[in-house]
Amino acid sequence: MIYRPEAYDPGMSGAQHLVDMANDIGNFFRAEPRREDAIAGIAKHIKSYWTRRMREKLLVQVEHGEDGLDPLPREALIFLEEHPAFKPKQPPGGDAG
Repeated sequence: MIYRPEAYDPGMSGAQHLVDMANDIGNFFRAEPRREDAIAGIAKHIKSYWTRRMREKLLVQVEHGEDGLDPLPREALIFLEEHPAFKPKQPPGGDAG
């Protein structure tokens, strides 16, 4: 694991921390050759490993336009909002801690 001292700032708001986490997830899936696959991967990860409260908090941040969220995770979040019944094929849990 690479140590990034800027990755966690105790003064950072909870919503900003969620934005940073979503952007990190987006950076991982950016390597997908097809944009649709990247968006689907991000949506699957967020739906599987984030609580409803975390998703809602990030969505509120996005709706107010004060987010700093990159385009891929933004599209994944919009997808999840438009498809609330979306169920990832992989069950939640795994090694998410």
